[in-house]
Amino acid sequence: MRDRITGAKALMRALQAEGVKTIFGYPGGAIMPVYDALFDYTRGEKKCFDHILVRHEQGATHAAEGYARVSGQVGVALVTSGPGVTNCLTGIADAMMDSTPIVVIAGQVPIGALGTDAFQEVDLVGVSQPISKWSYQIRHAEDVSWAVSRAFYIARTGRPGPVVLDFAKNAQTEEIDYNPQKVNFIRSYVPYPKLEAEAVKKAAELINTAKKPLALVGQGVELGNAQSELRAFLEKADIPAGRTMLGLSALPSDHPLNAGMLGMHGNYAVNLKEQECDVLIAIGMRFSDRVTGNLKTYAKQAKIIHLDIDRSEIDKNVKTDVAIVADCKESLPALTSLINKADHKEWRDSFKPLDEKEREKVIEPAIHPKEGPLLMGEVVNAVAEQAPDDAILVTDVGQNQLFATRYFKYLHKRSICTSGGLGTMGYGMPAAIGATFAAPQRTVCCFMGDGGFQMCIEELGTIMEQKCPVKMILMNNHYLGNVRQWQDMFWMRRKSFTKMMNPDYEQIAKGYGISYQAVTEREKLVAAIRDMLTTDGPYILECAILEEDNVLPMTPPGMDVDKMMLEV
Repeated sequence: MRDRITGAKALMRALQAEGVKTIFGYPGGAIMPVYDALFDYTRGEKKCFDHILVRHEQGATHAAEGYARVSGQVGVALVTSGPGVTNCLTGIADAMMDSTPIVVIAGQVPIGALGTDAFQEVDLVGVSQPISKWSYQIRHAEDVSWAVSRAFYIARTGRPGPVVLDFAKNAQTEEIDYNPQKVNFIRSYVPYPKLEAEAVKKAAELINTAKKPLALVGQGVELGNAQSELRAFLEKADIPAGRTMLGLSALPSDHPLNAGMLGMHGNYAVNLKEQECDVLIAIGMRFSDRVTGNLKTYAKQAKIIHLDIDRSEIDKNVKTDVAIVADCKESLPALTSLINKADHKEWRDSFKPLDEKEREKVIEPAIHPKEGPLLMGEVVNAVAEQAPDDAILVTDVGQNQLFATRYFKYLHKRSICTSGGLGTMGYGMPAAIGATFAAPQRTVCCFMGDGGFQMCIEELGTIMEQKCPVKMILMNNHYLGNVRQWQDMFWMRRKSFTKMMNPDYEQIAKGYGISYQAVTEREKLVAAIRDMLTTDGPYILECAILEEDNVLPMTPPGMDVDKMMLEV
């Protein structure tokens, strides 16, 4: 007996075959046949998906990103054509920059109407190709199973990233004899390069002769699930390690070889030591300009070893002496087997005076101020001290992100969701929603500034409906704080349109039925955080922050990485 079904129902089966459990979406005309098929798959005996109705399509993509970051699985967004999918472009670009595996499935007008400027028609493949790993238009129902399997294979393998499927409406309604397909090979696509033994040998030789080795750990370690392999490598070679913002939870905060966060607002010692080390080992990171500062002067004294799965990253920004192009899950153990057991205590101890200088001049004043309004650093530190060990940090973008990533604590893998490469304001709230579905047993703490909070404020509706237990810490300084800091430091204090008039957040929280508390006094902060963390369901904790609170240390843009400012 033939199994004849519509293309929309074929999509349901294909998603089921890929192990999809959660879909973030928003319906519309061009995707309506899919939503009709979805009806049966989200209730009753047939139920296999949870569909989360977001309030804006950008929220769907960021929620899918948060889900992917925390779960390690592919996030899924389902939207309609035209403005529905163009609203997703920011999230798609964000996922591409940060190597986040998501699949965005969008409705499209029937193929007979393509090119006629039909209602809500947009050339999705054309606009999304530059910001996705693969973009494909499903024109016929018979292609659904193959296209979906290929999409998930591309999204999750190699260096992960976003894939876009443009689903023509006629393909959704056509009937076919369903034939499940599984794609696990693409001739022109090599997601896992073959490990070159000679490159590993050369890297080991450099490490074995190093007196001042330094590792730079990126998100590639998390994406490759190589956290234990990283520790084994670092511990055998006794190498201090700095971590990029996206790689912060690849190595626990309390690990003795953790040297802190890299970058413009990273930790003082590790940034200065990049200019002193004799061998620099970059692992699953891309030498972002926010890490390197001035490339003309960056680590010129060091031999550079670069481990990355993506060959295009090699020599893109920093010239390497040895490149190991492979999955770090494979390359790290191979390298560890060839390196000598080492002791670099004198080198590691040289970090301590610099760490103490930063603690005295920056950290202690930021987390334990004696007077004045609340500071962002002390709020983050106070939350981190009370949050469970496996808490997940989600941030928006701006000063809230920089303070939160500096002062939160990372004791478990996959504990950070933040927009790194694209720097997307509005990312925080929907990404936190996705994180709660990826790890419902973990506490999700989402730090936002008043600017980013309002960029996707409509997702409070999703939080309300789903009862997502997001602990939202709104650090309100009535400014677009990061831009204001740059205006003060580099633009003669000309605060051009960075001051914000804000709404009554208590009334907004009340309207959505979300627990709320405001803190203006330091003495009440700890108790307010305790209330937030012990209250079931979502919570907004608004903290009144010093308007001119600045993130320090800071390497001014374009300057040498070791020219860090400890004070303004």
